[in-house]
Amino acid sequence: MPPIEARLNRRTRKLRRRWKRLYVALVPQRHIVGVGLDVSIWWVALVLGTGLRLEFQLRNFHLDRIAITFVLISVVQLVIGIREGLYLGRFSFGSFEEVAALGRTVLVTSTVALVVVAVTHTIPASVPVISGFIAVMLMAGSRYGWRLILERRKRPSQEADRLLVVGAGEGAVQVITAMLRNPDSSYLPVAIVDDDPRKGHLRIRGVPVGGNRHDIAALAAARNANTMLIAIPSAPAELVRELSAIGASAGLRVKVLPPVDELFDGRVSVADIRPLTEADLLGRHEIRTDLDAIAGYLAAKRVLVTGAGGSIGSELCRQVDRFAPAELVMFDRDESALHEVELSLRRRALLEDSNLVIGDIRDRKRLAEIFDRHRPEVVLHAAALKHLPLLEMYPDEAVKTNVWGTQHVLDLSKEYGVERFVNISTDKAADPTSVLGYTKRLTERLTAYADGQATGTYLSVRFGNVLGSRGSVLTAFRHQVDNGGPITVTDPDVTRFFMTIEEAVQLVIQAGAIGGDGDVLVLDMGEPVRIADVARRLAEQAERDVDIVFTGLRPGEKLHEVLIAPDELATATTHPLIYRMRSEPFDPAGLQKFDWSGDGPHVVSTLAELNATV
Repeated sequence: MPPIEARLNRRTRKLRRRWKRLYVALVPQRHIVGVGLDVSIWWVALVLGTGLRLEFQLRNFHLDRIAITFVLISVVQLVIGIREGLYLGRFSFGSFEEVAALGRTVLVTSTVALVVVAVTHTIPASVPVISGFIAVMLMAGSRYGWRLILERRKRPSQEADRLLVVGAGEGAVQVITAMLRNPDSSYLPVAIVDDDPRKGHLRIRGVPVGGNRHDIAALAAARNANTMLIAIPSAPAELVRELSAIGASAGLRVKVLPPVDELFDGRVSVADIRPLTEADLLGRHEIRTDLDAIAGYLAAKRVLVTGAGGSIGSELCRQVDRFAPAELVMFDRDESALHEVELSLRRRALLEDSNLVIGDIRDRKRLAEIFDRHRPEVVLHAAALKHLPLLEMYPDEAVKTNVWGTQHVLDLSKEYGVERFVNISTDKAADPTSVLGYTKRLTERLTAYADGQATGTYLSVRFGNVLGSRGSVLTAFRHQVDNGGPITVTDPDVTRFFMTIEEAVQLVIQAGAIGGDGDVLVLDMGEPVRIADVARRLAEQAERDVDIVFTGLRPGEKLHEVLIAPDELATATTHPLIYRMRSEPFDPAGLQKFDWSGDGPHVVSTLAELNATV
């Protein structure tokens, strides 16, 4: 290092040490320093104000009279400042609230001084007015300058990740402010992009808006950014996918703020920043629910959830529990799953609650015992076998659970006067080509028939894949990535609908509130997503190279799922993400062809048999 540069570095370090000692000495005494500073400013303001009034003719200066006025002003400033909390630490330093209190204090002080000098004629009466303006500007300016110095000390170090922030809304304001006030922050915001042209010249805490989404690559290179934050908590999945693809192509690590409903009290902090998840890329939907309507059919009601230990059933239990039902009966054949549900609901799992019920919907006698004991008023029927390839191999098992099991629940619901029955269906039921699809289509028709025979309202809700459910394709992909691959995809062009479990269940519960007799309600899942694209994104995020292998469609699988079949007519409901269809009722007497009572020999129900039935 050259000698001159070395000496400059030593001087810089020495100045920093001196500043730090001064800072440590002054900050604990800030309020005392504030009094001294304001009093000193008043002296300067009085001298300047008098000079301006007398056009700086020194022969007319009377420092003794100015000094008397200064003593009066100092006392009044101190008394009013204490009353306003200005010198008691009531306000954040340099905040708008402190400046407002400062303005009120100076106004009162100037007014008192004006009255006194008008009576005593010690100095011209206009001097307190002129000096008051000078004083308030100097006091506010000194506080603002001191605040800038403090905030600069809190800025993250240059070693932090240089962050390009996407979005200049409230989420960006909160997170940028939090970063720049934390010297230990892992991120240093260097630029912002926003598609709103009105924000082209905006700066947030000194960080400028440098363009729109199409300028991300150029701006990242110009500002040497290595990370991109999508700071739009309300961003839908389509926008997140597009922005993440742009960021990845620019060589940026992509981070995201979670959706609004995941934020505590809607507030954003640096701790909320996280890597992209499958839910961000595929499952973000803006869900609006009518809480009053939901509470109307769930609050203070006895609610039975079948399949309560499954992915959908357990989330149903968690969301129904928020509406304070009189009783929440959780029915499942998997005792370990019930243990997990109770743990998530009660933060403990003693398994002593009589509302945790083990049983199988295939067992009509056991179901009758449960209905007789708890007498549910609302039934949410989520119990089903759902894995398509397995059901293709064992179609009779699909019929026993999905068809006969559902019919058992329907029969007992009618017998015990259930007020509202919601059958959870699937997009596989639309124009079915698989055993799973046919059996679920049959449950929709059986539910429609039961509605015509019962006093309550019976309806079905149909939706596609849910993210994070047990055995879902994305869970399998993540496992394959964690184990080094390959990721197996059936076909390069296969597409599926996706929604998070939480979002899907919110809509299911809302559908239960607005659904009519025998309806099949279809949830709008957004645009279908190419599975190969999802696999590629996961492979790109992996720490090592992961291959993608295409295995071909399996029996019963479709290349593209549909939520509504060509021969079905969907109409709008009061909710923008829920559509209504009518299902042709199916008399359960027609099930006798399968001839399964639960005790006799199993019969193999072929796809042809199911097709002929549906």
